[in-house]
Amino acid sequence: MPKLKTKKAAVKRFKKSKSGKILHFKANAGHLMGKKTGKRKRKLRKCAEVSLSQKSRITRMLP
Repeated sequence: MPKLKTKKAAVKRFKKSKSGKILHFKANAGHLMGKKTGKRKRKLRKCAEVSLSQKSRITRMLP
């Protein structure tokens, strides 16, 4: 059986935690940050967990 290839686009967008959760980075943190409140910007820094419906698809992309 050949090795599974990793989807490079998925590597850039998702990461696995040590406990096995798949995390994604939040949207709306790329630019135009001056008009956003400090509270909103702080919340955008943290990663969020991927929903259960998406989890199985993303785990296949990240062997």
